[in-house]
Amino acid sequence: MILAGGVGSRFWPVSTPARPKQLLPLAGTTPLITQTVERILPLVPAERIRILTGSALAEPILSATPMLGREHLLLEPRARGTAPVLVWAAHTLAARDPQAVMLSLHSDHVIEPPSAFREVLARAAALSRRHGLLFTLGAVPTRPETGYGYISQGAALTDDGAAHEVARFVEKPDRATAEKYIAEGCLWNTGIFVWPAALLLDEIRSHTPELAALLPLLDAGDVDAWFEQAPSLSIDEGLLERSRSVGVLRAGFEWDDVGAWDAIGRTRATDEHGNVAEGSAHFVDAHSNIAWADDGTIVVFGVDDLVVVRSGGITFVAPRSRTPDLKQLLSELPERLITGD
Repeated sequence: MILAGGVGSRFWPVSTPARPKQLLPLAGTTPLITQTVERILPLVPAERIRILTGSALAEPILSATPMLGREHLLLEPRARGTAPVLVWAAHTLAARDPQAVMLSLHSDHVIEPPSAFREVLARAAALSRRHGLLFTLGAVPTRPETGYGYISQGAALTDDGAAHEVARFVEKPDRATAEKYIAEGCLWNTGIFVWPAALLLDEIRSHTPELAALLPLLDAGDVDAWFEQAPSLSIDEGLLERSRSVGVLRAGFEWDDVGAWDAIGRTRATDEHGNVAEGSAHFVDAHSNIAWADDGTIVVFGVDDLVVVRSGGITFVAPRSRTPDLKQLLSELPERLITGD
C-alpha cells in the first residue's frame, strides 16, 4: 500500500494540488512515486501493489506509473488522515487474503540502496508474524532533525539488536531535545509500517474506538460513509501511540522523507560550492544555495544558503533554514497563489 494523497505544500510553488510533491522529480530525473514503485517491485509484484490517493490525482499518478493500471488504485472519497485510509486498505486486503502482510509505504521518500530496503521489509514481515506485533522501520539519525518524530526503543527482540519493542513515540522536538534523543539511542520514525492486515484491524478494535465503531460500514461495503464519518486521525496518534504491541526494526539503509526545500541539498548532486540546480540556473560567488527553475533562468550572485524557485509565474526566495516553516507563509498568502489558479 503506497500512500500518495498528500500535496507537499512545503515545496510550493512547484508543488500544487494539481501537481503534488510525489509527482515531482525531487530526487532524480523521475517523479518520487515512480521511484517508490520501482523500488518495491522486486519484492512485491505489480498485481499486489495498491496506491492510496484521491480521484483528482488518479490520472497523473497513472501517467507516472505506467507499470500499473487503474485497478491498482484505491481512491479515497475524501482525505481523513492516515488512520482511516490504512484501516480501509487493511480491511480490503484482509477480505481478499486473511493471512496477508501489508506494507505501508510513502510515495515521497528517498531510500538508498533499494536492495537493503527490500531486505529490511522482508525481515520486518517475518518478525511481525512471529511476534504478533505491528512493526515500524526506524532510521538511525544522522543529525538532530527537528522535523521528524523519534522512537524510544524498549526490550530487544533479536539477538543482533536490530529489532526492539517500542517503548514510546516522541513527537518533533526542538534541537536540544533532538540531540538528547540521539544520545539516548532513539531512532527516526520513518512512517514505513509492516503488519498482518488482520492484526491491524484487531488492534484498531482494541485501541481506537473512534474508528472501531465504524468498521461495520466497511463490512457492508459503504466506503463513502466510512470516509464521511471517520475522524481525521493519523495512524501514529490513533493507534501506535496507544498500543502495547508495536515493534521497531532498525533500517539498514539511508532514508530521507524530502520534507522541505532544504532537503534537496541532501537528495541531489551539488557543485563544488554546495549549490544545487534544477533547470536553467547559474551561481557566481555563491555557496550552498538551491535554485529550481521551471521557467526562465535563475542567477544567484554573492549569497549563501538560499532557496530560489521560479515556477508558474511565481518567484519564491527564502533562507534554507526557513523552508520547513513554509506552511506559515502559505497561511498568509492569497488562495490563488497557492492553488495556481
